[in-house]
Amino acid sequence: MKKYANYFLVLLITCFSWLTGCEVGKTSYDICVYGATASGVMAAIQAARMDKSVLLISDTDHVGGVATSGLTATDINRNTLIGGIAREFYQHIYAYYERPEAWRNQDRESFFVSSLKRTFTGKNDSLSMQWVYESHVAEEIMKEMLEKAGVTVVYNERLDLEKGVEKEGQQIARIRTEQGSSYAAKRFIDASYEGDLMKLANISYVIGREANSTYGEFHNGIVLNEVIGNGEQSVDPYIIKGDSSSGLLPFVDAQLWGSEGEADKRTQAFCYRMTLTNDPENRVPIEKPAGYNPLWHEVLARFLELNPDKQLQQIITLTPMPNKKTDTNHLDFFGASFDYPEGDYATREEIAQRHRDYALGMLWFLGNDERVPEHIRTEMAAWGLPKDEFADNDHFPYQLYVRESRRMIGEYIMTEHNCLLANRVAASDPVAVGTYMLDCHIVSRVVDAEGKLRNEGSVYGRGLRTGPYQISYQSITPKAEECENLLVPICLSASHIAFSSIRMEPVYMVLGQSAGTAAALSLDEQCTVQELDYGKLRAKLLQDGQIITVPDVK
Repeated sequence: MKKYANYFLVLLITCFSWLTGCEVGKTSYDICVYGATASGVMAAIQAARMDKSVLLISDTDHVGGVATSGLTATDINRNTLIGGIAREFYQHIYAYYERPEAWRNQDRESFFVSSLKRTFTGKNDSLSMQWVYESHVAEEIMKEMLEKAGVTVVYNERLDLEKGVEKEGQQIARIRTEQGSSYAAKRFIDASYEGDLMKLANISYVIGREANSTYGEFHNGIVLNEVIGNGEQSVDPYIIKGDSSSGLLPFVDAQLWGSEGEADKRTQAFCYRMTLTNDPENRVPIEKPAGYNPLWHEVLARFLELNPDKQLQQIITLTPMPNKKTDTNHLDFFGASFDYPEGDYATREEIAQRHRDYALGMLWFLGNDERVPEHIRTEMAAWGLPKDEFADNDHFPYQLYVRESRRMIGEYIMTEHNCLLANRVAASDPVAVGTYMLDCHIVSRVVDAEGKLRNEGSVYGRGLRTGPYQISYQSITPKAEECENLLVPICLSASHIAFSSIRMEPVYMVLGQSAGTAAALSLDEQCTVQELDYGKLRAKLLQDGQIITVPDVK
């Protein structure tokens, strides 16, 4: 009888769960962090250290986002202004590479000489920080930090994009994943690159570029860049040179779709930050990908025909990393990411695969296509994929570099007026410091009114000085009437042009820790995230080593 009693009890619970929409075995936490980016990792660690039960959800087998997936030449131009858990992480990196056994095929001293110019020195001996590293090393350190803090991590789960968020009033009660799991929490942090949790919670957001007129800015919106050519002749934009009837090359626009400074829905180019090695014992040859499309590389081929003296390093940047590896940048696929932010998972996976084919195809092209100058092909032939990185993904980075996706329209909107030194407006209630230049990569390629092929979208090299600036707590909180228990440290409230500076991984890490702190404190204070007393938040951030203000911000 006992066996049947247990059977009917299970049946009763199952039926009740089906009728009420609740899953059997649903778990509840104080704080749920969605997105195991470096920002999400820091948020989870901080909240757990404040004695909260914390769940971190990763949509892959990994943690760390691009910071552990190829982007290892960290964009730290002011290393003394990175504090808190982020500094702790970079100190763990430093300690790891102090060990002689960490250097398998080169010595520490010669490595730092080789990387000096590309990585803002790469280390700070007085602070015991190092921000250049190998991806697998960084991920192991993050996993150890998560485990020590007592964070629960679930892998390979992602939000149900149809019914992934359940709200009660102005608060998120629980989230559901495609895999059928349901997680309840008192506070949520969306630390994803895409902002899916934010969207499903009905938070206001924007995609693309605002017009300059929206916030009285001068560097937002559509912006025409240089002609692609050699100064005398531009690259022909048509599939058959000189024949407009043959059609334009892929991802080239026939004309500008608006005036300069106007808004659009376009995002700056994505890429994979490839790890390459020239160590023969650790090198896997770069093969021509199955999805290779020669027309994707035709602009580059024609550019090199006009500029045969160009060097490999002027096309892609191979920044030295430990043990004869690189962080390889500028494999940007212009115009290929516009559908990503609002795309479903199938669309995003298709775009990611396209970027993978493009990255491998461009590297293969540079090493094998006979139109590439011989000196470039010879240099490229020495490089391959590393056997000891991304072993579960054919030695290819698992995370697409999503430079920009959704951006929240929150309680405070960061703009260029907060970032630029000239006539700066100091953001209120700072919880992080940004330091990087305005850095929007090329968005599009377009044929101008004179029939010349031009890049569009970049603001790099305009001499716009940012200097250190404050990032407001209210830029990571939604409007109170939209949600009271969510924080958003990556897809934060900022204009496109301000975001182009804020979007650096170390700043995401700092904002993640601040979000974790605010989530935990708001529970302690029994208030919403918007009602949290900034004085108490500031005191806790400073106590935990965060650097949130700088002397030259007035």
